[in-house]
Amino acid sequence: MYTHRKLYGHFAKGVGCRALIVHYRRSPEHVHPAQVNDVVTAYRWLLEQGIHAGHIAIVGDSAGGGLAVTSTLLIRDKGLPMPAAVMPFSAWFDMEVTGESVKSNKDRDLLLNREWLNEMVQMRLGKEGNPKDRYANPFYDDLKGLPPLYLQVGGDEVLLADSVDLARRAKAAGIDVRLDIFPGMQHTFQMAAGRAPEADDAMARYVNWVKPKLGLK
Repeated sequence: MYTHRKLYGHFAKGVGCRALIVHYRRSPEHVHPAQVNDVVTAYRWLLEQGIHAGHIAIVGDSAGGGLAVTSTLLIRDKGLPMPAAVMPFSAWFDMEVTGESVKSNKDRDLLLNREWLNEMVQMRLGKEGNPKDRYANPFYDDLKGLPPLYLQVGGDEVLLADSVDLARRAKAAGIDVRLDIFPGMQHTFQMAAGRAPEADDAMARYVNWVKPKLGLK
C-alpha cells in the first residue's frame, strides 16, 4: 500500500472516488490463498460499511492484476454481490508461464523473464502449490458472471499473452471485455502517471471507461 499510493491517488482523483489499497499478506511468508482471501475480506468490509457493490471497481497491477480477477471469481463463488468492474493492468495470470510472449518478448522486457516468473510461482504457491488452482490461475476457471473487464498491457512485456489470453477467454464466456495494448511500453508503465504522457493516456482511458460503470458522470 506504500509503493502504490501515488498511482492509486491518480486513479481516485481522476474518477472522483475514494481508493482503498489492500495491504494483503505477501509471499514468501504467506502463500496462496492468503492473498485472495485477504482481498475478499476487504471487499466484505466495504459492503459492511454500506458501500454498494455497484460503486466498487477492483484494480490491480502485475500479480495484483491477476488477484483482481481471481478475487472477483471468489467473490462470485461466495455469492456476494459483484463489483461494477475489474481493471487489471500488466496482469500476471498464468502460473504455468506458458504465454507465447514469454519467448517473443524476452529481449524487449527490461524487468521480467521466464526464470524470474518461475521463481515467483514457487514463492507465491509454495512447494505444494498447484499452478492450475483456479483462484491462482484464472485460465482454469469458468469466467462466466464476471463484471465488465478492462485490461491494459505494454506491448513489450513478457506478460503480454496473459492479458490477450484472458481477454479472449472472457469474451468467449460472454463478458464485456476491453483490451488495450500499448506498443513499446514496459511492465506497469502506468506507475509513471503524472510524469509520462503514455501513462497519463492509459490512466485517462481507465477513468473514462469506469466512471459510467460506477454511475458517475
